[in-house]
Amino acid sequence: MDLTGFKAELETRLSIEKEYIIEELSTVNDDEKLDLLGKFNEKYKDLIKRIAIEEGIDLNALDASENSADDLTNEQVIFGKTMSIYDELSDELYEEITSKY
Repeated sequence: MDLTGFKAELETRLSIEKEYIIEELSTVNDDEKLDLLGKFNEKYKDLIKRIAIEEGIDLNALDASENSADDLTNEQVIFGKTMSIYDELSDELYEEITSKY
């Protein structure tokens, strides 16, 4: 599994999704704006699944890397290695949402 390429593709697509959600801010009322963070979280999960399918990665298979002492699935490894990307982009989205109140 090419984790570096996976992360790069995920970051690109997730950045695009963040921009779509920012555009959506003008169409939702103030009470619903924070719900957009939940939508962004779902996009993150969906993108991981979509990219995995495109890359032929079985998310339920055990990670085959030699430096993995634990019995982690590919999905768990991917989430662990990409959470920083999600955190950074969701923080940026949160700032956009709260600055528009």
